[in-house]
Formats: sequence, structure tokens, C-alpha cells
Amino acid sequence: MDIKYHVETAWKHCISNALSLILITLVAAAVSVVSIGILAPVAFAGYTHSLLQLMRYNKEPKVQDVFSKMGLFLPLFGFTLIVFVISLIGFTILVVPGLIFTLIVGYTCLYMIPLMVDKQYGIIEAVKKSTAMVSGSHMMDHIIVFILFFALTAIGGSSFIGFILLQPFATLFLLSVYEAADQ
Repeated sequence: MDIKYHVETAWKHCISNALSLILITLVAAAVSVVSIGILAPVAFAGYTHSLLQLMRYNKEPKVQDVFSKMGLFLPLFGFTLIVFVISLIGFTILVVPGLIFTLIVGYTCLYMIPLMVDKQYGIIEAVKKSTAMVSGSHMMDHIIVFILFFALTAIGGSSFIGFILLQPFATLFLLSVYEAADQ
């Protein structure tokens, strides 16, 4: 896997669509905060779909795209709730089980949302396909992608400006890898 290519692809799209990416990122964040996180997964699904359209067809992201995947609310809410409860139990018992569970779910579901918005997979099919993609013959490449995506998202989440700049870049990077891995 050519990580440099994926970084350059994400950077190119970020630079050429900076204003629209900043706006859609702000709206997705605002929806997540105002809804106390309840709409975060479905807003992220719409956000991901919009950025996937940008990568494939050079279609400029629009603010209303954040709300384009509201049909995924129930499956994503249920999945998020289950993962949250199990993680909370793991962190309550000891920190390590919660951390291990969270990392495993994060890694195996790395491509879950892109699969759901791209191929219209249900939650179970998307988790299975994502798990198959990350555990295949290029597993080490996907581990590196997971670490980079997680690091970019964590660093971006540490400040408002960092979030606005790094979240679109991280998502475009992940989608570039997804496009290459899905073929």
C-alpha cells in the first residue's frame, strides 16, 4: 500500500475544497454537540458520504450532506450504544479490558461507515466486510492506517482549529485507502 499516495490525495482534496470542508466539518461537529452525541454517528455517515462523493466525482461537499444519511440512524445508534455500554463496563472493571475492546472495535470497524454509505450494507454486513478487509493479507498496512487515522483524529480533537483542519484530512485519507482496499 502506498501511504504517501493516500496522504497526497487527501491533501490535494483538502486544499482544493478548503472552505466547503471547513463548513461541513463545523456543521457535523455542531450537530454532534447539540444532540449530545446522539446524532454523531449518523452525521458522520453523511459527512463520510459527502467526502466520498468529493473523492470519486469531485463533487463539492455541501452542508446539507451531513443530514443525507438519516436513514442509518437506528442501526448506528444501536451499534454505538452497545459498543458504549460494553466499553464502559470494560473501563469500570479495569481500564485495560475497556481499552482493548475499544481498540479492537475501532480497528475491525475501520471501514464500516464507508461500506454502509457506499454499498448500502446493513450494520452486520458492514462489520463483517470491514473485519475481512482489515484482517486480510495486508493487515499490517491497515494497522498503520488505523494508527494514522486515530492519531490525526486525536490530535485534531485536542483543539477547535485542529479539528476543523485535521478531521477532513483524516477522513479523506481513510476514504482514499478504502477506495484502494475495496477494489
